[in-house]
Amino acid sequence: MADLQRLAIASEQIDRQKVVLTIEQQHYLRRVLRLGVGERFIVMDGEGKWWLAKLTPDIFGKTELTAVLEQEILIQNELSIELTLISALPKGNNFDEVVRQSTELGVTHILPVISSRTLLKPSSQKLRRWEKIASEAAEQSERQVVPKIRETVEYSVALSLFENQNFSTNCHKYICVARNNYPLLLDNLLDNQKLESIIIATGPEGGWTNGEIEAAIASGFQAVSLGKRILRAVTAPLVALSLVAAVLERRKA
Repeated sequence: MADLQRLAIASEQIDRQKVVLTIEQQHYLRRVLRLGVGERFIVMDGEGKWWLAKLTPDIFGKTELTAVLEQEILIQNELSIELTLISALPKGNNFDEVVRQSTELGVTHILPVISSRTLLKPSSQKLRRWEKIASEAAEQSERQVVPKIRETVEYSVALSLFENQNFSTNCHKYICVARNNYPLLLDNLLDNQKLESIIIATGPEGGWTNGEIEAAIASGFQAVSLGKRILRAVTAPLVALSLVAAVLERRKA
């Protein structure tokens, strides 16, 4: 089934064994993927389930096409823990790539934040765009879960959100800091054998301010380094998440 196309849908689109396709999804299947009636593809609900589906005409006439679920597909491509990225928004449209590549690497939650040095103030339409990018990236990377993207908040609000939640003792929170003598993130990950969830914060162009670093540490985050080189705001999340994914995949293997 590796050669079959994949389509991410909302779980509420499933009605018994039928998938109610949106106009946009019908166009995507017919015009972009070039699937014809009777052809099969994979449906994923973004919450962990996959099905083999067949494209069929809608006998009730509500839409042109629908899909029939033929069988559930058992697959496990997800990382073994929940992985949350707190990312200060980079300039321009660069956060699009952060969302896309973070999804490919296995992140489960993304929280964009506005820090002291953030230049971008996103519009409300940005969230819908990022959700669409995450959905497309989950399809492409054969994930079972589409990451949840939260509304953009101020940095201080983000810290309070995670400070007040009742995390287990095996939840590890890291803030990545450049130009420092903090321990390497990789070393810390390798030293922690029991990881149930991870939260990683990466900063904006110019990095976190000293006050932001101190506030994170006071909220239970551990300051870590990604290495001696200075990484761009769009590169740091990918490096951090790649390290986490590599460690978790190695343990799983």
